[in-house]
This record gives sequence, structure tokens and C-alpha cells, in this order.
Amino acid sequence: MRANYHQSVSQFTPITEDLSTFDLKDSIEKTRQALEIAYAGFDNVIEQDLIDSYIYEINSLSKRYEHLTSLATTQAENTVPKLYQHSPIKALVSHVFG
Repeated sequence: MRANYHQSVSQFTPITEDLSTFDLKDSIEKTRQALEIAYAGFDNVIEQDLIDSYIYEINSLSKRYEHLTSLATTQAENTVPKLYQHSPIKALVSHVFG
């Protein structure tokens, strides 16, 4: 859980944000859409400052997309049960089909 604080007159009040319901597929999709929007914006600007801004945004979103997809790959690998290196099934199959 992440807590953000905003300052009132004399005290700080925590604003909590629940990150436990992080949906990886949804984040990947939103990042992909934001990346498409950034590319479209880059294609339609002529001011140097905006071009630089879109380049930074595209690089940032690309890194985020790569990170999220690698997380998804890691999670998919962890959910698939793997056979032991010296599996009795493997030995049986190699003995029968040898």
C-alpha cells in the first residue's frame, strides 16, 4: 500500500491507494494504448520542445511496457508446473520409446 500526503493548514492527512489489486493485463493494455497515443502525438507535432517531450514519453512508456511484459512472462512461467530433471515419466518414456 502506498500513502500520499497532502498538506492542510497545520496537519498531514494520509491518502491511501490500494495497490494490492494490481491487474497486470490491464496495466499492459493501458500502457500499450498510451504508447500508441504518444506515437500519434509525435507524428503530428512540429515544435522542437514537443518533439523532445514525445521522445521522452515514448522512451518511458516503452521501458514500462517491456518491464510489464517481462513480469507477465515470469508469472506465466511460474504458473506452469515443470517436470523434475530426473522425472520418472521421462525415464519411462525414454525406456519405452528408446
